Amino acid sequence: MTTPQGARARARMEVTTAIKDEARRQLAAEGAAKLSLRAVARELGMVSSALYRYFPSRDDLLTALIIDAYDSLGEAAETAHAAAAGLPSAERWVAVCEAVRRWALAHPHEYALIYGSPVPGYSAPDTTIPPAARVALVLIGILREAFERRGLARTPVPAGLAPEARRMADELMPGLPPEVAVAMAAAWAQLFGLVGFELFGQFERVVEDREQFFRHAAAQLAHGVGLVFP
Repeated sequence: MTTPQGARARARMEVTTAIKDEARRQLAAEGAAKLSLRAVARELGMVSSALYRYFPSRDDLLTALIIDAYDSLGEAAETAHAAAAGLPSAERWVAVCEAVRRWALAHPHEYALIYGSPVPGYSAPDTTIPPAARVALVLIGILREAFERRGLARTPVPAGLAPEARRMADELMPGLPPEVAVAMAAAWAQLFGLVGFELFGQFERVVEDREQFFRHAAAQLAHGVGLVFP
């Protein structure tokens, strides 16, 4: 038998979902900078004061959408990695990168929200950090496993970068050599740069077979972080 508390919780969840779905529709139509709680409330037939009980401000709604997007992308990466279990490390790396691309192509406006232009006046809170790290943690896990099993090819870093490389390894990627930490950070930026270039039109009249191009580029990133294909 459903309790009153359970019914209220389910109703609140349904309204919260409806609010976020309408907000995503507005993101697609107008962009994040123009997201408005009043407009969301109007489209849902709610008074603004009722919507504020769910999201006290536009920034709270944006944060919820950002966390959802990061979690959805992270889940896609983790699922791809699990499906590639048993494959060599470099092939698992490519599989995860390809999952990131597929997710972005399927969710272009959510990708733009988390990796596009910053929203004026919005500062993401610390609660977005763990979801944002999910893809990187999958890739770092692949590197750490490969390093522990057979090592990784390493490219020395310049002396001037050595202190920063050690800091990155110690704070962000414990268990990996500083050289690999630097390579991983560069590969992470290049991965999302590749996806962003495709998604936002920079490859028009430059790259035609984008799937094959991306697969090759992802393999090059794997080489760059020290993974070796069999």
